[in-house]
Amino acid sequence: MEFEIAGIFSRSITIERDNNDRFETEDECIVSVNGKEYARTKRNVITIDGLKPSSKYDISICKEGKNDYNMHTVQTRPESFLLNVRSFGAAGDGVHNDTSAIQAAVMGCPDDGTVYVPAGTYLTGPIFLKSHMTLWIDEGAVLLGDTERGNYPVLPGMVRDMYDNSREYNLGSWEGNPLDSFASLITAVNAEDISIVGRGTVDGNAPNSDWWVEAKKKRTAWRPNLVNFIRCKNIRMQGLTLKNSACWCIHPYYSESLSFLDLTIQNPSDSPNTDGFDPESCEDVCLLGTTISVGDDCIALKSGKLYMAKYHHRETKNVTIRNCRLEKGHGSVTIGSEIAGGVSNVHVSRCIFAGTDRGVRIKTRRGRGEKSILTDLLFENISMDHVHMPLTVNMFYFCDPDGHTEYVQSQEKCPVDYRTPRVGSISIKDVDCTGVDASFVCVMGLPEAPVEKISLENIKVSYLEEDKRVPQRPVMMDDFPEMSGRSIFLKNVNEIDIKNVSIDGSVDDDITLENVSTRQIDGLHM
Repeated sequence: MEFEIAGIFSRSITIERDNNDRFETEDECIVSVNGKEYARTKRNVITIDGLKPSSKYDISICKEGKNDYNMHTVQTRPESFLLNVRSFGAAGDGVHNDTSAIQAAVMGCPDDGTVYVPAGTYLTGPIFLKSHMTLWIDEGAVLLGDTERGNYPVLPGMVRDMYDNSREYNLGSWEGNPLDSFASLITAVNAEDISIVGRGTVDGNAPNSDWWVEAKKKRTAWRPNLVNFIRCKNIRMQGLTLKNSACWCIHPYYSESLSFLDLTIQNPSDSPNTDGFDPESCEDVCLLGTTISVGDDCIALKSGKLYMAKYHHRETKNVTIRNCRLEKGHGSVTIGSEIAGGVSNVHVSRCIFAGTDRGVRIKTRRGRGEKSILTDLLFENISMDHVHMPLTVNMFYFCDPDGHTEYVQSQEKCPVDYRTPRVGSISIKDVDCTGVDASFVCVMGLPEAPVEKISLENIKVSYLEEDKRVPQRPVMMDDFPEMSGRSIFLKNVNEIDIKNVSIDGSVDDDITLENVSTRQIDGLHM
């Protein structure tokens, strides 16, 4: 049974099984360490912990009664010192504020050292990590967010050169703009080589604070994310549970070389703007084996709004999402809407989308700008179970204060200028969609900048029973009708390529194509 090493840490290893199954297999596999059974699991991404630093281990997996195992010999990373936060005065009783004690342990940690958080509940405000360290939140340990917003430092949105204002230094961010925001419970700035590991929990404690009250109103600063990496590189997270975030859960920002392995992200389904995983203006991002259930988009790839793209341009690119389960959110994998810097080379595969409003969700609008090019987006080998609208592309998204203006919402051609975004190639293949509600595919391109290409290949689609469908608008734009049981609707698209697509139970007898220049259809069954 083949597998690859996904991550090596000082006291743990994450492996990924090499198969075509989505998130997990039907049968359990046996994971062995040095010839002894470690665990039995159906999961494709597996974390092995309880190891020692700088030690070699033989890792193998096989099915019970089968001699089909494959073995890797792995040496864990070195660890210079282990610092227990209780030695620095942390109480871990959920009552005393442990912020300063944990921060002291971080500041005292030497290169290649580990700050250890043992079992207990640690009431804390934001903790700032530094380079070349590991934060180990052990099983039974909870970092519990302070409910007093006055105990959260403010990160200024933009600091300018004191001499002539010619240079800018950005820290805080809110919905794609450089605005003052509260620091996250775990924050790193201009740091590298950080690992955050363990089977513990990072709990933002938002239900017990006022973060979700008047959530769209700025009070001193904008709401904090739960975890935030600002201009960092070589960042890794493994094994943790993250929940109850005040806003987005994990927000890497202008960062690179990022790995997120075997995480669980949970927020109440009615919590406001609590996206699960939102890398913004980042590159070389890998998310594996993670379960996300939140109150907004499970995953949202972003690259800022027009100001940041103009003066601090950085594209989000080279993103891999694999073996994840994404459920109970507005979108399973969303691109946008703050994507003025562009997004390219995204590969999502071997995932389960379950119960989200939309599966693949692309959202942009006039005003995102000429650098906002979204292209080379591949989604393959995915199960979508009771996803109301598996694919939506909306270039009229009515976000921001001017979202309902004539300029944003007009379906007549506008001049192509520095404000005009573009959507390039989107490929969906080897996908099963069951329990579809409003529509299978709904695409609204701009008349002056049509979507370049939509490819659909090897897809099976079936719908909810008619009496269980609820009419909905697949795309959030003005003057767009509700749909129920529709198959494929495309408007303003240069090319559609359909191969071996089966649609069972839609209300329409044929697909709807308006202002679609090139049509290649080979094997559409309705």
